[in-house]
Amino acid sequence: MANTEVQVIDSHTGGEPTRVVLSGGPDLGTGSVAQQLEILRQHHDCFRRSVINEPRGTDYLVGALLVKPSNESCVAGVIFFDNVKFIGMCGHGTIGLIATLAYLGKIGVGVHHIETPVGIVSAELHPNGSVSITNVPSFRIANDVELQISGVGKVKGDVAWGGNWFYLVNDHPFCLDQKNLDQLTDVSWKIRIAINESGFPDVDHIILLAPDTSHANEPELITKPTIYSKNFVLCPGKAYDRSPCGTGTSARLACLAGDGLLLEGETLFQRSIIGSHFIGSFVWDDKAKGSVSPTITGEAFVTARVNLVFDPRDPFREGIANE
Repeated sequence: MANTEVQVIDSHTGGEPTRVVLSGGPDLGTGSVAQQLEILRQHHDCFRRSVINEPRGTDYLVGALLVKPSNESCVAGVIFFDNVKFIGMCGHGTIGLIATLAYLGKIGVGVHHIETPVGIVSAELHPNGSVSITNVPSFRIANDVELQISGVGKVKGDVAWGGNWFYLVNDHPFCLDQKNLDQLTDVSWKIRIAINESGFPDVDHIILLAPDTSHANEPELITKPTIYSKNFVLCPGKAYDRSPCGTGTSARLACLAGDGLLLEGETLFQRSIIGSHFIGSFVWDDKAKGSVSPTITGEAFVTARVNLVFDPRDPFREGIANE
């Protein structure tokens, strides 16, 4: 009846926390990261719940389980998860992972490859500590999808993939301000239900978009011309993303590229609902198919290094279920 422990490092990327699990996870075999994810999903979901849910976690925390990569070019493999499910790729989480590996002294400045369940991504650690990730190919499958939302009216947006599925709403009547978080959460949840029912059941992230006018102090890596954008992102577990969302920004880049509003070498300055930002750019992966290879730059900061203790007497050892 001894306690067991799981070693983790917490960080935040643009305000959005990541919990990297260093040790104490289940044995997932030696297959690809995608195969290891299936073993974790089918046989060890209690591990996800116990690490990420209350009383040890929160509904806006994202977990990142370090696993052995099957591709020898990769410095690490990672499986991302949140309070309700496993997620294929996480942009802010990858930036947090790179910051964590640098904190541990396992990597230095330069380009590193990470194996995720949806493919290999590259991440460059810059001398100033910021990180640029080159995400999996991103693309749009439907544009100008119009929905009628009860109590809201008409909204219109695009369905796109950036490592996760998004409905990106350009046409809506809402003010993207922190004082409206409850309203934005409720509305985005209604929109998610509607987009799922309209024929896109895999969409689990909703992004509300608006122009950003608060960019007086531009960071490095901005080029001209630049699109300045602000967003509110609702994640699968109904928590909002404190960061601008890396996979969401990737999906946004695919939409802008497809509309000819952003060209190769130009930048997207994407601000989150709390004011943090990512810088995005792309090169075409397959122009005929509308697929782009996006690069997202942001910063992450380590906040804690702890051991999670699992007491066998604890009735909430496996977390408080919220599914």
